[in-house]
Amino acid sequence: MNKQDIKKVVLAYSGGLDTSIIIPWLKENYNNCEVVAVCADVGQGTELDGLEEKAIKTGASKLYIEDLKDEFVEEYIFPTLQAGAKYEQQYLLGTAFARPVIAKRLVEIAKAENADAICHGCTGKGNDQVRFELAVMAYAPEMKIIAPWREWDIKSREEEIDYAEAHNVPLKINRETNYSKDKNLWHLSHEGLDLEDPANEPLYNKPGFLEMGVSPEQAPDTPTYITLTFEKGIPVALNGEKMKGTNLIMALNDLGGANGIGLDDLVENRLVGMKSRGVYENPAGTILYKAHQILETLCLDRDTMHYKELVAAQFGELVYFGKWYTPLREAISAFVSVTQEYVTGEVKLKLYKGNVINAGVTSPYSLYDEEIATFDEDEVYDQKDSAGFIRLFGLPLKVRAMSKQK
Repeated sequence: MNKQDIKKVVLAYSGGLDTSIIIPWLKENYNNCEVVAVCADVGQGTELDGLEEKAIKTGASKLYIEDLKDEFVEEYIFPTLQAGAKYEQQYLLGTAFARPVIAKRLVEIAKAENADAICHGCTGKGNDQVRFELAVMAYAPEMKIIAPWREWDIKSREEEIDYAEAHNVPLKINRETNYSKDKNLWHLSHEGLDLEDPANEPLYNKPGFLEMGVSPEQAPDTPTYITLTFEKGIPVALNGEKMKGTNLIMALNDLGGANGIGLDDLVENRLVGMKSRGVYENPAGTILYKAHQILETLCLDRDTMHYKELVAAQFGELVYFGKWYTPLREAISAFVSVTQEYVTGEVKLKLYKGNVINAGVTSPYSLYDEEIATFDEDEVYDQKDSAGFIRLFGLPLKVRAMSKQK
């Protein structure tokens, strides 16, 4: 499809630096095409304030603001939590699993609007370009995708600010506080500026840096106790109060943030081959992953737990690489669902100065048997049986050693 054939473009719009300047850029470079902006509300909060006025003022014909928070939580966050999936054992996938739900809605609106193309503001260096475009391919393989960062002459965020100022595009940032951020219900990421050097300690106590909580040093000197209730691996209640997932996560963000929970400083391997450094705020996610893992120690048998750890790593990599809508991810989710059938119970936690501490766990499906596990005298376990078990378990080693002696 040639540029002149593009009459209407649906833009993934956040109101941030990249997508703000893309609206006038599209109109300049694609024959004054109509730009329909779409903002997915996945929990950005006040970032959505004034967005419609800004989008229209900078050239969009309209702005959709789509509330996807519940779908995001129930169909993307919780299945990933059930899997225990992280990327490179640390990253809780906050940006990664938000992209497929956003892209899916983009495609739905693009089809309803009879748009000729979908546009995103992801850079050619990042992971998000892959995540967005793979999701678009899954739902609209024929749709043209426009990625301005792969076309325009702008080379840096400084030049983006220059372009915005020249085109009277209002910005909420300045050149001194120009961190690249991504915020949703699950997390807030910080990249750029002083964080590009891994030798620099993040300025957690600098006013305005942290937005979801405080540093551990600034947290209260007394711990906060909470109780989480899970049903089939999904959190359903906080301190005995049933609530939907979105509200539960928001409540845990407040509790965790106030206690300095969930700060992660990572150097991760991007899909495109480079390493990048980011600082993440993830209070609710840190608490929920810890609670879920504690409950699984009670409810999962050894073989399932150990195999699930392998699957979790694969799941995390698939999500990070943008492969949510793939047969393998769906198959792993089906396996995970079976493992969660009896992951039901209550986990009590102590939140204290950045730490999430196990304070007790119960489950009606617990596989822990105190009578068997006790160090005191019992009537159900004959310790003499272990001698034969060890002889058979170690037989291959014994045969090999005897063979070497010969």
